[in-house]
Formats: sequence, structure tokens, C-alpha cells
Amino acid sequence: MTAETRIITRVLAGDVDCFRHLVERYQMPIIRMISNIVPDSHMCQDLAQDVFLTAYKKLSSFDPARSDFSTWLFAIARNQSINALKKKRPISSPELPEKPDSHQPYTNLAEKEFFVQLDRALADLPPKQKTAFVLAEFENLTYQQIAQIEGVRIGTVRSRISRAKQKLRSALKDLAGGDA
Repeated sequence: MTAETRIITRVLAGDVDCFRHLVERYQMPIIRMISNIVPDSHMCQDLAQDVFLTAYKKLSSFDPARSDFSTWLFAIARNQSINALKKKRPISSPELPEKPDSHQPYTNLAEKEFFVQLDRALADLPPKQKTAFVLAEFENLTYQQIAQIEGVRIGTVRSRISRAKQKLRSALKDLAGGDA
């Protein structure tokens, strides 16, 4: 029995305070995943809260024999993010967070430009490719876990990620001087 399964068992037995351990563990990965699907930072925070509320309400339906808790939770986050996108159009473009100036001005400018271009390239990806890419590259999920979250075969996940990488490479090629 995993630590997560023990926590879930305790929550289902009435120790609702234990659920905060799951929230603390997965809050940042869930927010990161949502923010790569939904670019509105305020909406991301709201969606993350909704994800955990939904997970809490449906905790009794979680089956550890079918998937890991993280896979189940990411599937909830993915579905709620996609539903939010369908309901709310258009979405404002995200702002890059300001960070302390620790580089030379030209390096900082080049870095900022790279991330702006990367954000644009990610935003231009088809939603299914973007989701698969984000889950693999930013959340470090396995292809098997992504396949479970997306409800597709592993080959489909591989294909989506491969196509996403090709499109990103192509979009960022000019920025890297054609060597990307």
C-alpha cells in the first residue's frame, strides 16, 4: 500500500484533514499543468482548487488497481482545463513573470525573447499535442500515464509528442540561428 493509498483510506474513514497532504504534494504540479493548457493565471488557481475539490468529492471512486493517484488527479485537471477553455473564449495572453536581474542585459533580453517565443509556439500547438507534450516534458509523466490520462494508446501519445517537438523545433529554429 502506497503512502497515497494510506492517506486516501484515512480520508475515506473520516480523517478529512489528511487530504491536505495530497493537496500539498500535488498542488504545484497540477497548477503547472493547468497553466500550460489555460494561460490565464487567475483561472489556473481557480481550476486547481476545483480539481482538488472534485478529487475530494470523488475520492471513493478512485481505484488504485486501475491507475496511480497522480494519473487520476492529472486526468481530472486535464478534463477541467479543457472544459474551461471551451466555456471561456478568448483567453488573454499570459505575461511572463518578472525575475531579478542576475544576467547581463543582452542575455536577459535573449532569454526573455526565447521564452516569449516558446510560449507562443506552445500556444500554437493543437490542444492534444500540447497536453501530451506538457505532461511528458514539464510534469515528467510516463507515456503510459499520459495514455491513461488522455484515454488513448501509447503509440498515439508518442505520435503527439513527436509532432509537438517537430513543430516547436520549427517554430524556434529562427531564434537559435537555424540550428534548433
